[in-house]
Formats: sequence, structure tokens, C-alpha cells
Amino acid sequence: MTTVKRVPHCSHWGAYTLLVEDGRITGVEPFASDPAPSPIIQSVRYWADPARRVAEPMVRETWLRTRGPSARSAHDRFVPVSFDDAFRLIAEEIDRVRTKHGNASIFAGSYGWTSCGRFHHAPSQLKRMLNLAGGYTGHVDTYSVAAGPVILRHVLGGDGSAWGEATSLDSIAEHAETLLVFGALSPRTAQNEAGGIARHMLEDHLRRLRARGARIVLISPVRDDVPDWVDAEWWPIRPNTDTALMLALAGEIVVSGRHDRAFLGRCCSGSDVFLAYLEGARDGQVKDAAWAEAITGIEAPRIRELAGRIVASRTFSTVSWSLQRADHGEQPYWAALGLAAVAGQIGLPGGGVGYGYGSLGGVGAAVAVARSPSLPQGRKPNPDFIPVARIADLLLHPGEPFTYAGATRHYPDTRLVYWAGGNPFHHHQDLNRLRRAWARPETVIVQDPMWTATARRADIVLPASTSIERNDIAGNRRCDHLVAMQQAIAPVGQARSDYDIFRGIADALGVEAAFSEGRDEMDWIRHLYENTREDARRRHQHLLPDFDTFWREGAVPVPVRGSHTYLEDFRANPAARPLRTESGRIVLGSRTLAELGLDDCPAHPAWIEPAEWLGAERAQGGARLHLLSSQPSGKLHSQLDDAPLSQATKRGGREQARLHAEDASRLGIADGQTVRLWNERGQCLATATVVDTVRPGVVVLPTGSWYDPEDDTDGALDRSGNPNVLTLDKGSSRFGQGCAAHTCLVAIEPYEPAG
Repeated sequence: MTTVKRVPHCSHWGAYTLLVEDGRITGVEPFASDPAPSPIIQSVRYWADPARRVAEPMVRETWLRTRGPSARSAHDRFVPVSFDDAFRLIAEEIDRVRTKHGNASIFAGSYGWTSCGRFHHAPSQLKRMLNLAGGYTGHVDTYSVAAGPVILRHVLGGDGSAWGEATSLDSIAEHAETLLVFGALSPRTAQNEAGGIARHMLEDHLRRLRARGARIVLISPVRDDVPDWVDAEWWPIRPNTDTALMLALAGEIVVSGRHDRAFLGRCCSGSDVFLAYLEGARDGQVKDAAWAEAITGIEAPRIRELAGRIVASRTFSTVSWSLQRADHGEQPYWAALGLAAVAGQIGLPGGGVGYGYGSLGGVGAAVAVARSPSLPQGRKPNPDFIPVARIADLLLHPGEPFTYAGATRHYPDTRLVYWAGGNPFHHHQDLNRLRRAWARPETVIVQDPMWTATARRADIVLPASTSIERNDIAGNRRCDHLVAMQQAIAPVGQARSDYDIFRGIADALGVEAAFSEGRDEMDWIRHLYENTREDARRRHQHLLPDFDTFWREGAVPVPVRGSHTYLEDFRANPAARPLRTESGRIVLGSRTLAELGLDDCPAHPAWIEPAEWLGAERAQGGARLHLLSSQPSGKLHSQLDDAPLSQATKRGGREQARLHAEDASRLGIADGQTVRLWNERGQCLATATVVDTVRPGVVVLPTGSWYDPEDDTDGALDRSGNPNVLTLDKGSSRFGQGCAAHTCLVAIEPYEPAG
């Protein structure tokens, strides 16, 4: 009789129990306390499918001969090697590069969501090893959110309000009378969380808000960016113009004399500069509803009415991460802060502004206050870094300067790229440009469970296990539980855990003792848990069970802080609770930015035309559409793209390009037809889906399809529907340098294959 083994585990989509029979996963049960479990947890069993797995260490045949820069075609031949030989080759390359060129010439890219486990966290493992070997060039910020946090650090003294430390959703649900949703507030994106999540609570909070009769206004080009049952008012704004609407709302409040002068004077600096801009003191343009209508496509009377509502009711603005992934992406975050400051409700329950709600499942949740488990990376010996989305610039322009947060730095001369647990040929912009840049380093190492597009363009490929093939622990500041991630099945092929791989390389480099500290996998997991347990006891008098009990039970709650109002203490006494800004207060007019004189990030929140947008396209009589590359519903990024749930979101094996019936009719496109999307950067195929939930002039193509160009020529047709062959690879500004993927115009037409 077969015995079913129940194995507790956790991934980015939630906690669950794996049912295992004869070494095979036969079922997945959601965490019992999760009110809205993600369906993606049912896909994790497909990690065990060997079809796309890297079975053994592999080396590109041409690299073995030439050891130098290469076009790195996805069609090149690889030859198998032993792990010992792979470790030796990698150690030799690290030694060669650090000795001849310096450690700054090693780029530890390693950005991605390979595992929510806090121990086998591939980027942390890689950086711990390289710090013991002299250092590396790393990155700051994330593709998801970069421009926003950079400006928030400057104007609020920290970026916690973008990472889940702003007003909690339970407080908003209890106190807000008007909720302005700029971008999205969707369970589709909230099903994910970087370090794992035990309970998905967004829908519960939205139901409470709706039951209280709050007015909810969705300001987005896409109507289903909040659930239908919320019955939100839909304001179908033109993409990349939210800043203009925020400024106009603030301007209308000011012109009516209803702005909170006391709050601006007591809690803000530079408000005179901001108010002068709203009044058109320098450019002669009053930032009012009529001005914003021409930019945003939102009618002026609606803007005026909403401005009155904001100050007449307790109003909270949520601003999704998506808004700042655009040209001048700093501005909507700063303008939303300016609007909230003008209304004077920052620091009041249910009032003010926060960022990223719904962008991850834990943003707005009760915040875990005890130390979260994490693998120490050690001290980084060298200071070199780049803004995360500037990879192609790094590789194409060694030695050239770049600016970031007011400082000027230089791109190192990259000779070695080591990428563990990520897939830049999924998430980076302008993939044709990245492909050209990828040919520049002498060696590229990729460590991943799957033959991703990035792995196929590496020189050395190491097979890492997935989380279901090893033990780990999940938990983070935005999760109210620690979850045991117990090994469910044996590793596929020759796959090894990230820890075992880096331990082997560390041994070849002569630093294994410092890297491992004499601990094996379970020793480390126990150690990380006990650190959290001791911190919870010492600082919060919260008693967590001993490790053996935790491991047996599979999950334990941690101490959290709920019903939180952001900046409440600051509002009560700004002098006693100063912010870490140039003035100690909220910055609406920046002395620092005034001195920098950046035309793409001025000294106050401002509307600046994006490099590509529908306003300019319309003025020029063009027919292109604005492309929004949203998160998919059936997978996270490119993970589990070939699992049935992800495949069910496609049509004809390709991603769906959603567009309005008006545009489809004008362009001669039928529902279900294969279409080609293109611009000067690239081209891809997709399946057209004609809807009424996308505003005219916009096409929505989700990310996550595996990059599949017809050949290796520049601009080759991607057959899968990857929007990043089309997106713009530029920094949001010279201050923030964030990803600008949502600033993108494309042409679209029915596709008929040649011949």
C-alpha cells in the first residue's frame, strides 16, 4: 500500500502542502489559513519535468577553444563536464579576471525570483562567495521598482513606503472614505510575494472597504486592474500621464483655496516652489483641470469634482509600482506625495498616500517586526555597482560615466558575468540590444534549474535544483508566518542546491571554510531560524517554538504590526520626529535637485513629456498603440511558463495581445488572429484578443513568454510574444535610472507567414 507523504512548502505564490507518493508529487493543498490561495501553487509539480531542466554541468564548445567574447548563439553546441571540472573552470576564470582586471570586472548580476527560500537564495549565495574572493560589481534597486524608491529616499528620507511600510491596508479599509487607485490594485499581482506569503489578504480588505461604502476610483488604461466586484469608477487615463492628473488635482485644490496651509508649512519644505509651479509662475501654464484634460484624456469637470471630493473626505491614494516603470518614473511618485500634502491628510488614519499596494501580496499587510531570516552576504570589499536595469549600458560602454541619485560614477570594464537564479532575456528591455551587449564579456556563467534563454546564451551552465528538491525556510517582513520548505523529491538529473554549488566553487577558490562556517544545509536553516526566534524573544517578548517543533509543524506565526498609519508620529511632532531628508521634512521643492539642474528630474514634482507617448503620436497623426507589458495571471515572470495554468492563459500557444474593438476594427484585426507587433527595436508575434476593458490606443501584452527569436539576426521575429523585444532600454531619469518599460509605442498588424 502506497503511503502519501505530506510535505510543507512555500513559493512566491503562497504556502502549501505537497502530497508525495513514491517520490512523485501527486497533489498540492493550499495553506489552511490562506483566504485566497493562488492557483499557481498547482503548477510547482512541473518543476520536476525534465523537459526543460539542465541535467548536468555544460560548457559551450566554442568557449572551451577560444575563452573570449562571443556572439553566444542559443543554437551553439554544449558539451557536458563534471562538477569538479566546472568548479575548476569557474575558479580559474574568477582568479584570472580579479588578478588581471580587478574584482570590479566581475558582474554578479544574479537578479531574479528563483526561490523564495531565505537560505538557498541564489543572489545572496553568489555575493557571499564573491565577497570572500575580493568583491564584484553588483546592482541597486529592482526592475519592478527603482525610480520611485530613489525619489522617495530623497523626499521622504526612506523608501519603506514603497516596500510595505506605509499605512496598512486594514487601516485604509477601516478609515478611508475615498480611495484613488493609480495604476492597479489587483489580486493578479498580489498573488506573488518575493520571500513567500502565507495569507493573501488584499481581497478581504477590498471587501471591507466596499462594504463601508467608500468611493473607489480606478485611474488606469485597463479596467480590470481592480476586480469587477469592487464596482470601482473607471477613469481610462492615457498611459504615462498620471503625473499630470495628480498635479491638476492638486492645482484645483489650491486654486479653490482648500489646501492645508498649516500642514504644508509645518511638515513640508519647498512647498512654495511646488505651489508656484502649480500656479504657472515660471512657465505661464496653470496646472488645472483643463490643462490636464488635453494630456490625460480625462474630462475637466470630472477632475474638478474629484479635487473637491479629496479634501471633503478622508482620501487615500494608492500608486502601483507600474507607474514608475516609465520615462520620468520619479514624477508620479513625487506628484502623488505632493497631492497628499496639499490635501493635508498625510499621517491621518485612512488618509495620505502609499505605493505598491497590490504590486506584491505583502505590501500593505501587517509588517513582521522580528528579524527576518536571511543568509549573511558578508562585507563587500569594493564599492562598485550599477542601477539594476543598466546592464546593457554596463556591457556596451565600459569606462563611461553614469549618474545616480545625484552622484557620478563609471561603468566598470566587465569581463565576467555570473548569473544565478534569474533570466534577463525575459525581464530586461530591448532584448536585441541586450543580445548585442551579451557578446562583449569574455565569460558568462549561468546557474539555473532550466534551459532559459539566458542559460542558452552562457558559456558555463550549472544545474541548480528547484526549491522542491531541497530544504529551506520562507519568511520576510511582509509575511506573518515562517514556513518550513521541506524537500519533497530527489534532485532532477545531476542538479545540486545553490549552496552545494557555491560551496564547491568556494572550495576551488580556497575560501570554503569562511563560506560554509562548517555548516551543512540543515545547520544553516536551523541557525537562521534560531536568529529570528531569539530576536522575537529579546525585542518583542514573543516566544516562537524551538526549531524541531517548527520543522515538524511546518509553519509558525511571527509578531507583526497592524493597523498602522504612516507618518502619524511625524505629523504629530515634526521637530521631534524629523525625516532623513535635506530639511527633516517632506520635500516638495528640493535644494539638491535645484543644484543638480537635471532637465529630466527637476526640483519639484513636474509633468515632463515621455520619450514616447500617445499625445505626441496623436499630434503627428500616427497610428501606433501604447504597449503595456503587464504581469501575467498564470505564472510569475517567466517561471512555469510551460505549465498548464500558464498555457491556458495563451491562445494558439502565444501570449494574448489585448486591444480595444475600435483599434481592432481600424487596423483590420479579428479576435483570435495572429498579429505582429513591431517598432524600431524589434518585433514579436501574439494572438489578438479584442476587449472593451482596455482604453482605445492601448495594447496589453503580458510578460513571461520564453524569448524565441527565429534566428540570431538583429531584430529577428520573436515567435512567443515577449514584449521586451519592443520595450525601451533607457533610464527613467539621470537621477533615478529606473526601468522605463511602460514607455513604449508599437505598430500592430495581422500576420501572414511568408510562403
